[in-house]
Amino acid sequence: MAGLCSAALFYFGTGLAPVAALTWLAPLPVLLVAARTSGRVAAGLAFGACLLGMTNSWPFFAGSHDVPLWPWGLMVTVGMALTFALAVVLFRTLLLHGRTLLAVTTAPAAWVAVLYVVASFNPTGIMGTLANTQADVPIVVQAASVTGAWGVEYLVLFVPVAVAALVTRRDVRVAVFTGVVLAVVVAGGAVRLAQDDEPAQRVALVAGNGHGWAADLDTPAGPELLAAYAREIAALPDGVRTVVLPEAVFGAHEARPALLVDTMTALARAEGVDIVVGYAQWTDGAKYNYALTFLASGGDPVPYLKHHDMVSPPGHDLALLPAAGVLICGDVNHRNPSADYATAGARLLAIPASNEDDNGWQHSRIALLRGVESGVAVAWGGRQTRLMVSDDRGRVVAEASSGGAGAFTTVVADVPMGNRATPYARLGDWFAWLCVGLTLAALFVIGYQRKLRIKGRSAARSG
Repeated sequence: MAGLCSAALFYFGTGLAPVAALTWLAPLPVLLVAARTSGRVAAGLAFGACLLGMTNSWPFFAGSHDVPLWPWGLMVTVGMALTFALAVVLFRTLLLHGRTLLAVTTAPAAWVAVLYVVASFNPTGIMGTLANTQADVPIVVQAASVTGAWGVEYLVLFVPVAVAALVTRRDVRVAVFTGVVLAVVVAGGAVRLAQDDEPAQRVALVAGNGHGWAADLDTPAGPELLAAYAREIAALPDGVRTVVLPEAVFGAHEARPALLVDTMTALARAEGVDIVVGYAQWTDGAKYNYALTFLASGGDPVPYLKHHDMVSPPGHDLALLPAAGVLICGDVNHRNPSADYATAGARLLAIPASNEDDNGWQHSRIALLRGVESGVAVAWGGRQTRLMVSDDRGRVVAEASSGGAGAFTTVVADVPMGNRATPYARLGDWFAWLCVGLTLAALFVIGYQRKLRIKGRSAARSG
C-alpha cells in the first residue's frame, strides 16, 4: 500500500504538469515503512513507486523526436527510480544504526549528488527533476539564488525524510534542525521577494504558430515567413526594447544571408528594438545553431552559437548585449552560460527556444530557475512551447502557449530587470559538491560500522 500511495503521488506530483504540493508528499509513504522492512524490500518499494509514478511522461516520450521513449525516456525514468531507491536505502540504514540526523541530511544529499554527477557528464544537461516541479512557488525557489536549483531539489526531499525520521525516532535534534532549515528558507525567500523591483524593460516574444524548423531562405517559404515576422514586429506596441523570436526560425547556407540581415537590420533601427533571431546555417555537411541579434543602434548582427547542442558544433563565446545575454533553448539545462552572463553584467536572458508542445511548460520553468539562480530576468520565446517572461525572482510576468490558432502568438510584458549576480552565480555548485561530500562520508560511516560488526562477530565466535 505504501508503494502504491507513493507511486500515485509521484504520478501527479512530477512530470510535465505537476501539482507542486504533491511532490513533497510523494516520498513519504515509502520512507515511513522503510525502517520496518528489510533493505531489499525498502529498495524495491522505492524503485517501483518512483518508476510507476514517473511513467506519467511516457506518452510524451513515445511521441518525442528529441527524447524518444527507447532508449532515453526509459533511461531517465529508471535512473530516477534507482536514485530514489539509493536515497531510501541510505535513510533506512543510517536510521537503524542510530544515526538519525545523518540519515535525514544524507538521503536528500544522495539524490542531489547522483543528479549532479549525471548533469555534469550529460551533454544535454538535466530537466524534469523535483526542483522543476516547484518553479511556480516563488517562496521555495529563492533558495536557488544561493544554492542553485540543487538546494530546491534537496529541500523537496529533505522535508518528507525529516517527517519520516521524526515519526520513527522522535529525535529532538532532528526537529530543531528541520525547524531551523525551514525557517531560514522561508525567511530568506520572503526577504528576497520583498526587495524593491528594478526599473522595468518592455520585451516581446513573437512566435509563428507553424511547426516547421528553419524555413529555408532560398525557397519561397523563407522570404514569405520573414516578411510575416517583419510585419508582426512592426505592429508591436511602443516601448518594446527587446524582441525574441524562436530557435532556428530561418535557415540558409550562408553565414549571414543578405535578405535576413538587411531586413532585420533595417527593422531593428526603424523600430528602435533589439531583435534576437534563431538562425540555422547548413554548410560543409555541418549544421550550426545560431541566434543573431540585430541591434537598435545598427551595425553587424551579434552572433551567438549554441553552447550545448547534440547536432551543431558547440559555441564558446558569449553574446553580451546592452544589459542582456543570449542563450538558445537547451543551454538552460546547464548552469552556464546563464551564470557567466550574470557575472558579466547581464540583467536579462533572451532565449530563442523550440519544444514539442507538451514539454513547453517544463522547459520554460528550467529557464525560470536559471534566472533565479543568477539574478536575471528571463524572456523565453519559441516554437511549440510556453512563451514566458519572468523576473529575477522567478515570478512569471506574462506567458502564453504558442502553436495555437492564427499565424502568430505574441507576448508583450514589462519585466523588472535583474539587479546583480547572485551568490550562486559567483560561487558555483558549492552546495551540490557539499551533497557529494556528505554522501561519500555517510557511505564511509556505513562501511566502517559494518566492518566493526564483522570484527565483533568474528571475535565472539573465536571467544
